Amino acid sequence: QVQLVESGGRLVRAGDSLRLSCASSGRTFSRYAMGWFRQAPGKERERVAAISRSGTTPYYADSVKGRFTISRDNAKNALYLQMNSLKLEDTAVYYCAASPGIGTPIRSDNYHYWGQGTQVTVSS
Repeated sequence: QVQLVESGGRLVRAGDSLRLSCASSGRTFSRYAMGWFRQAPGKERERVAAISRSGTTPYYADSVKGRFTISRDNAKNALYLQMNSLKLEDTAVYYCAASPGIGTPIRSDNYHYWGQGTQVTVSS
């Protein structure tokens, strides 16, 4: 069992930067590929970024490529999402998730464990 807790979400202005964190319980964090997903009001959940167990081969959705950076620290059981140049359309609840899959899974159904989410609101 993996428990995930996101933090760092808050109200920011367009163009600002924000860093989300995801803390994982247990000692098996390095066995999971990790991902960030988001869901805006009235919209389906969408993938944002993902990273392999070793921290290589990150994936980014086209909408965040060049602005967001996913990283992980296996020694600290932590996942991060650095978000720069935030836009109004980045407003959403952001979730971190863990997948036992190999490589960098990008489908949400590959992820077995989910956090409770953290709200990011970008204002003009």
